[in-house]
Amino acid sequence: MQRFLVMLCGILLWGGGHVNQTRAQEAAVVATVQHFFDAMAARDTTALRALLVPEGLAFSLRMPDRRTATTRNADFLNALGAVEEVWQERMWAPQVQVHGGLATLWAPYDFHRDGVFSHCGVDAFTLLRYDDGWKIAAVAYTVEPEGCTGPPEGH
Repeated sequence: MQRFLVMLCGILLWGGGHVNQTRAQEAAVVATVQHFFDAMAARDTTALRALLVPEGLAFSLRMPDRRTATTRNADFLNALGAVEEVWQERMWAPQVQVHGGLATLWAPYDFHRDGVFSHCGVDAFTLLRYDDGWKIAAVAYTVEPEGCTGPPEGH
């Protein structure tokens, strides 16, 4: 019986450690995307460059006509450097999946230009883990100028 209890405690401790490690990785993914939004609002292209995989891409799907556009990360950085207005993007209720060095984050968002609502949609980020942390490899997102419900109260 004592041997069984020792084995059970070991399994529970290992499992709990695994859950904590997974939660820590999920929190790190959310923090990386939030850091991206904060750097974008500050037009901090140096911080953004550190968060993006250089060869990465962004794909947008504009609603309701479903027009698509693709932007290379380098082109995004150049465009942001030339923007005069403040871009603010807010996400809520992120859903994160992590497997080894690969992660996805899916979240509804809204986007404002100089404090004025522009559009909302859903972001789908793909991240890769490097020695120095998570990096954004790709993002696909919808651009929905109408039908937005906004974030929950208090967000």
